[in-house]
Amino acid sequence: MCIEFGREICGNLDIAQSREWLVTNGIGGYASGTVAGLLTRRYHGLLVAALKPPLGRTLLLAKLDETALYDARSFSLHTNRWADGIVSPQGYQHIERFSLEGTIPVWRFAFADALLEKRVWMQQGANTTYVQYALRRATQPLKLTLKAMVNYRDYHGSTQSNGWQMSIEPVTQGICVAAYPGAVPLYLLSDHGSASVAHNWYYGFDLAVERYRGLSDKEDHLHAATFEATLNPGESLTFVASTDNQPDLDGEAALHHRHTQEQKLIGQWKSNRPLHAPDSPAWINHLVLAADQFIVDRSVPEHPHGKTIIAGYHWFSDWGRDTMISLPGLTLATERPEIARSILRTFATYVDQGMLPNRFPDAGETPEYNTVDATLWYFEAVRAYYSATEDDDLLHELFGVLADIIDWHCRGTRYNIHLDSTDGLLYAGETGVQLTWMDAKVGDWVVTPRIGKPIEVNALWYNALRTMANFARHIGKPHQEYEAIADRTQVRFSRFWNQQTGYCYDVLDGPDGDDPSLRPNQIFAVSLPESPLTPAQQQGVVDACGRMLLTSHGLRSLAPEHPQYQGNYGGNQYQRDGDYHQGTVWGWLLGPFVLAHMRVYKNPAIARQFLEPMANHLTAHGVGNLSEIFDGNAPMTPRGCIAQAWTVAEVLRAWLATENS
Repeated sequence: MCIEFGREICGNLDIAQSREWLVTNGIGGYASGTVAGLLTRRYHGLLVAALKPPLGRTLLLAKLDETALYDARSFSLHTNRWADGIVSPQGYQHIERFSLEGTIPVWRFAFADALLEKRVWMQQGANTTYVQYALRRATQPLKLTLKAMVNYRDYHGSTQSNGWQMSIEPVTQGICVAAYPGAVPLYLLSDHGSASVAHNWYYGFDLAVERYRGLSDKEDHLHAATFEATLNPGESLTFVASTDNQPDLDGEAALHHRHTQEQKLIGQWKSNRPLHAPDSPAWINHLVLAADQFIVDRSVPEHPHGKTIIAGYHWFSDWGRDTMISLPGLTLATERPEIARSILRTFATYVDQGMLPNRFPDAGETPEYNTVDATLWYFEAVRAYYSATEDDDLLHELFGVLADIIDWHCRGTRYNIHLDSTDGLLYAGETGVQLTWMDAKVGDWVVTPRIGKPIEVNALWYNALRTMANFARHIGKPHQEYEAIADRTQVRFSRFWNQQTGYCYDVLDGPDGDDPSLRPNQIFAVSLPESPLTPAQQQGVVDACGRMLLTSHGLRSLAPEHPQYQGNYGGNQYQRDGDYHQGTVWGWLLGPFVLAHMRVYKNPAIARQFLEPMANHLTAHGVGNLSEIFDGNAPMTPRGCIAQAWTVAEVLRAWLATENS
């Protein structure tokens, strides 16, 4: 897919600042910014390093302010907006074209008869960012000046300089910045030209998106050094920012290596597809590259080369729930089962009291186990992996872990999670805790507590039991108990059906009784491999979700006619979290809806149509990626993370399902 913008986008600041790019390094670090070159978020930067992979993300290099001296005229190529609202300089006006080369963002700056091309990418497995400038067209030499703006803070934070003095020392081919004694050094280097030390704070960068989010919207960055080089037509300059004191400065070799890695991913994906499979559209191929951006290293003693999944950029870490939901789409659908295997083995080491952790704090403290569904999604991830690979070795290795999880849930574990012996349904929750994926919490306010028996939790529980029975039967273990519990759960699952509305209750046996709210959680009772609903009930669920919740980019989290429905997502954290699951559209739910629709109507071509709008979305918000959430009201503006793992994963997985049906 050719993702490309001309001056009609690049020259319109309102639009160009709303298109964001992302490159990643496979260990949790990233670089990201806007097409316009304007900082709009605290999360933007050319090097946000993962100092404790995959976490410890720290902003080290915020941006480069670039100026070209050509034909005795100075052209500012960078764009800044300041605290007073003034945009100066306006370098975006020189952007003739922006495009993606795989996942690599490419700008073409045109001024006079010169054409300067810029690329940004990262070295995989290292906190190293490359910025390369190539003079593609000119009639005389061009002098390029780069002012490096540095920082040293947690990526969630913001900086007001307050006289902060960093240590900046010359080194061969550049400088070394030490923010304070004991800080990880930052090396800023170039393959040729000169570097001169500076120490000038630039005050009041305006961060418009943070203002929209109700957060601090002003920040200071330190001009640490100025790099200068003269380029003749056809020549290039490579600038490198790294925590490594000796990164490779050969830009052409580094770029070739990155291109080769991406070509390998696409080649592996295409070569392993079934012979009868039709050629996928270019936008689906691009999602294969997007999928790779979420897969990162997580080393544990038992598995030093373990893998995990970053839930979303810019601000999420690797969450247990998101990882398990995303695993089939990001790894199995992209023909990378070895990654899936590593993730499943890595997370098995964190199982405690029959539960998978929900999130790993950024600072690396003890994982948090406040989830009821992440563990059940683990069963589905293992089932999908085994279905794709028939890996008996891993099944034998993990069976004991899975059996222990079932046992803990039957007798009870944290947060009152237990099997209700009266009806065979799983109960979860206690006051002040959010356990399902609808997990927004502000202070002590749990927005959607869903205490009781949530429908998707019990659909997952039923599938986990059927999965365990099949696994046990396959490896010669007792399976009758799992079958018996599953049979009982299936019979009593009928309690979820609301005859009056023609669709399912969202939660049973809550503090206020049964919750009849129309939410998308019931779609899983149809989309998962084993459905406990009758065919007529399955159709009722799909039809209700289609009529009231479906949008072009996902399902609303609450039906619009509900009195608590919120159709627009925004404001401060209290307002945003209050809206998060009260009408906001979630992109990842499009996948389960498509699978459920196919099950009911058995028409893959129609089901596939629901996914097609995502092709256009690749050119908006996170360019080349899929967003986390959208407004519930038209025009369903994208919000939240610009790149979300489970959105990419579920769209990929559902598309392949429509092809293979």
